[in-house]
Amino acid sequence: MSDKKEIVRTFEDLKVWQIAHKISIDIFELTNRFPPDEKYLLKDQMIRSSRSISDNIAEGYGRFHYQENTQYCRQSRGSAYELINQLITAFDCKYINEEELSNKKLLVSECVKLLNGYIRYLQKAKNDNTIREDEIFYNPKVDKETE
Repeated sequence: MSDKKEIVRTFEDLKVWQIAHKISIDIFELTNRFPPDEKYLLKDQMIRSSRSISDNIAEGYGRFHYQENTQYCRQSRGSAYELINQLITAFDCKYINEEELSNKKLLVSECVKLLNGYIRYLQKAKNDNTIREDEIFYNPKVDKETE
């Protein structure tokens, strides 16, 4: 493993978002095999919760303040646990097999670990510096001609 830090320019560069996005694609493909009567039930719930994981990471990244970003990451983590519960239900209903359940739970758990690390990073960054912008000169004088 390299000690070199990767530059993050957009939310798409975040490893946690990449894993979350993979989860949403995997769940979409997995639920396509569900019976038609689950289309608006478990299938829909699983697709929504899986997408919510990456959606909240992206939305939080777009927020200005670390505290807001952290809150969206916590919502993302909640959606991840919701998805684990739905995977267990899908297994109990015999829509997925034990190997699929195990593999998906492992992937979601990896995402939760990355989310927890990202949340810790955000909390530390918040304590180090509460504003995330380059130093800009703000002129307190108002130009009367431009009003």
